[in-house]
Amino acid sequence: MSPIALARLITSRGKGIDVALAIDLVVMAITGEFDIGVLMSTDTDLKPALEAVISLARGKQYPRCEVAAWSVPGGHSRRLSVPGEQIWCHWLDGEDFLAVADSRDYNVAP
Repeated sequence: MSPIALARLITSRGKGIDVALAIDLVVMAITGEFDIGVLMSTDTDLKPALEAVISLARGKQYPRCEVAAWSVPGGHSRRLSVPGEQIWCHWLDGEDFLAVADSRDYNVAP
């Protein structure tokens, strides 16, 4: 999917992108398209997908899922977690955001 098509999808179907992300995460784990998937979200709607990938890895090293969340001055924000599971969290701050920020306006045709 092109970045413009993805941007239109996000704009027109805000909630639908959560479902698409969850499906992609689980399908890609099942088909072996990643060893470690990093889910950059704190949206608890994605927790069942995270739990599904964790259950796929029971007794195996891969596929594995990690999470990423924003760090705030003086501490951390909330993050996705699953009770009883140790999930690595990549804490990102404003400096990390600026290092990868995409300034392109995806509302404008190329």
